[in-house]
Amino acid sequence: MKKKKGKKISKKVKIAMIIVLLLIIGGLLFILLTDNNNTEKKETKTKKITKEEEKIKIVDLSSISRPIAVMINNNKAVWGYQAGIQDAYITYEMIVEGGITRMMAIFKDKNTARIASVRSSRHYYLDYVLENDALYAHIGWSPRAQSDISSLRISAINADNSGAFTWDNTLRKIAKEHRAYTSIERLKQAAQKKGYRLTSDKKLLLTYQAKSLDLANYQDAISANVVRIPYSKTHLTSFGYDAENKVYKRYQNNIEHKDYVTGMQYTAKNIITYKVHNYTLNDGYAGGRQDLNNIGTGEGYYISEGYAIPITWEKTSRSSQTIYKVKSTGKELVVNDGNTFIEIQPDNQSLTIE
Repeated sequence: MKKKKGKKISKKVKIAMIIVLLLIIGGLLFILLTDNNNTEKKETKTKKITKEEEKIKIVDLSSISRPIAVMINNNKAVWGYQAGIQDAYITYEMIVEGGITRMMAIFKDKNTARIASVRSSRHYYLDYVLENDALYAHIGWSPRAQSDISSLRISAINADNSGAFTWDNTLRKIAKEHRAYTSIERLKQAAQKKGYRLTSDKKLLLTYQAKSLDLANYQDAISANVVRIPYSKTHLTSFGYDAENKVYKRYQNNIEHKDYVTGMQYTAKNIITYKVHNYTLNDGYAGGRQDLNNIGTGEGYYISEGYAIPITWEKTSRSSQTIYKVKSTGKELVVNDGNTFIEIQPDNQSLTIE
C-alpha cells in the first residue's frame, strides 16, 4: 500500500513539475515574443527615420567622416579666382583687418579638386572650427591664431607642416600670396600623414529638413528677396533671391560672386545672419587685426526661399556649438536642405532685408 501511495505522490509531483515547466516555457516565450515585437517596432521606427534622413542631399547624415574647414581669401584681388566654395555645406564670413572679410568653408564627403584661394588664420575662426569638430586648412596666421591653434589643439594643416598646397603661377595678374589652392584629396592625405583623426561623432551644427519649410507661415516672417549685409564702408555682401531655383545668388559690392573653375555664380539655400561687436586688437600690427565678441547670445535672422524669420543664437564657449532657435517659439531652428552661409556682421553696420 505504501508503494502505491508513493507512486501516487510521484505522479502528482511529476504533473506539478510539468505544469511549472510549461508555465516557465510559456513565460519565456511571451517575453521573447514581446521583445521581438518591440525590437521590430524599434527597427521599423529607426528605418522610417533613416529613410527620411536619406532624403537630405547637402550632407550624408549617416557619415562619420570628419569635416574639413578651409580659410578662404576674400581680398578684392582674388575676386574671380576663388574656387570650390559651392561644395561647402557651411560657409562662414566675418570681418578681418582693413575692412575686408575672410571666409571659412566647411566640406564633408566632397572631392573638390580646387579650393582657392587659401589664406591665413584669424583666432576667432577657430571657434567655428571647434564647433564643427573640423580639420583646419590655412596658410599663415596672426600671432593670436598661432598661439590658439597650439593651445586649443586644432588639427591644423598649413604650408609649414604639409604639402597640401599649390601656388598657381599662371595667375600673374595677382600677387603670389593670393595664388594658393588645395584639394580635398590633398588635405586628407596631409591629415593622414600627421596622424589626425579622420572621423567624427559630433552632431552636425544644423538640423536639416528635406521638405521645404513654409517660412511665410512663421510668426514675424518678412519677405526676403534682397539681403544686404555690409561689413565695412568698403565691403558689401548681398544676396538676391532666384525664385525659379529657390536659392539666393551671392554678390560682393554688387558684383556677381563667381567660381573660377565653373564660372557659375555662388548660391545659398540658407542664410543665417546676426551681429556681434568687433574691435581692433592692440597686437602691434598696423593693419588693425580684429577681435569679436562672439561668445554670448543675440538675435538675428534665418533666411530661405524668399522669407526671413527672427532667430536667437547662443554660444557659451569657444568649443561649444552655436545654438540657433526660432525667436517666436524658442524651438531649435530647422533649416532647408542645402548649403548655408553664416554671415556674422559687425554690430555697427546696418542690415537690409526687403
